Amino acid sequence: MDKQDLIKYFDEELFLPDLKAKTKDEALLEMVERLAEAKSIKNKDIILGLLHQREQLGSTGIGKGVAIPHGRTTSVSDIMIMFGKSADGIEYEAIDDKPVNLIFMIIAPPQDENNMYLPILGKTVEMLSKSKHRKKLMEVESFQEFVDYLTQG
Repeated sequence: MDKQDLIKYFDEELFLPDLKAKTKDEALLEMVERLAEAKSIKNKDIILGLLHQREQLGSTGIGKGVAIPHGRTTSVSDIMIMFGKSADGIEYEAIDDKPVNLIFMIIAPPQDENNMYLPILGKTVEMLSKSKHRKKLMEVESFQEFVDYLTQG
C-alpha cells in the first residue's frame, strides 16, 4: 500500500484545514461533529465515546505534531479517514508532550472489506513519520492540494 492508495478513504467534507480546537477533547468533538454534519456516521456520541475510550489506553498523539485517533464501530459502514490541521497546535497529551498540528482520524466498521483497517493505520503512521510529509501537509490549504500531494507526492 502506497500513500496514494489512501486517497479513496478521504472525502472533501472530511477535510478540515483550519481546526479551531485548542485541546484534545475539543479537537475530537470538532472532528466528530463534522462527521455527523456530513452524515457519515450513525451516532456521533458512540464515535466520540469510542475515541475517548481509545485515548484512555494511551494517547494517539504519536509525537512530532501528529495524532491518529482511531477505532472500529458499527456506527460506520466503510473505513473513513478524516484530516484536520491546526496551525497553532492543539494540546493533545502527545507522547512527546508537544502540541499536535496534524490529525488523521481513522474510523472503521468492526469488519471491513479486505481487512484494510490495520494496513491503512500502518501506512498513515509510516507516511507521517517522515518530516517532508508533515511539512507538506502543513502547507496544504485545499482538498485538491491534499489529494494532489497524496497522489503525486
